[in-house]
Amino acid sequence: MIAGLLGKKLGMTQIFGKEGGLIPVTLLQAGPCDLLQIKSKENDGYSALQIGFEEKKKKRASQAEIGHCSKVKTGVKRIIREFRTDDLDTEYEPGQTLTVSIFDDVKSIDVIGTSKGKGFAGVMKRWGFSGGPATHGCTTPRSAGSVGAGTSPGHVVKGKKMAGRMGGKRITVKNLDVIKVDKDRDMLIVKGAVPGPNGSYVIIRKSRSES
Repeated sequence: MIAGLLGKKLGMTQIFGKEGGLIPVTLLQAGPCDLLQIKSKENDGYSALQIGFEEKKKKRASQAEIGHCSKVKTGVKRIIREFRTDDLDTEYEPGQTLTVSIFDDVKSIDVIGTSKGKGFAGVMKRWGFSGGPATHGCTTPRSAGSVGAGTSPGHVVKGKKMAGRMGGKRITVKNLDVIKVDKDRDMLIVKGAVPGPNGSYVIIRKSRSES
């Protein structure tokens, strides 16, 4: 079976559990995705299923994208990714539509997304430094302070927490519990938070413990 799907983060809400407690959940649109290509060890050196999610206008696509997607007559896809697999089941065919139903018996998933970009941030915002004294006479209340030794080693140690670009990184959140699979709306309801803003694209895959 394919390990996962492409989707989109819709937003967060909360639901009541069986015992009456509130559960914070994230709503994920999972598919539908079209199977664009089946890669095999004989032809490509590895086994994988290539899928595409959400159509985009042809005028915004390159000729290579149009030609690649026209082979299976699914329309040009906005997001294309591959899922590695050890065994290629005969049930899969190029052009086939994959839906959220592949998560029917799955208890937990991993979600890969891009975190919100915060721009250039100081050490207090980026790393949670306490800063200097917030009193009269202190001219550097949000400064990082000393960053390296003067004599030995005589330079800033690699990996030192300093100001810099914050966010905008690829992040994987593992073992999110699946609360509900809504086949009518191609939606997954999972417990917890998912990286990225609402409307951002994510990769949803079965947790390693499920495979």
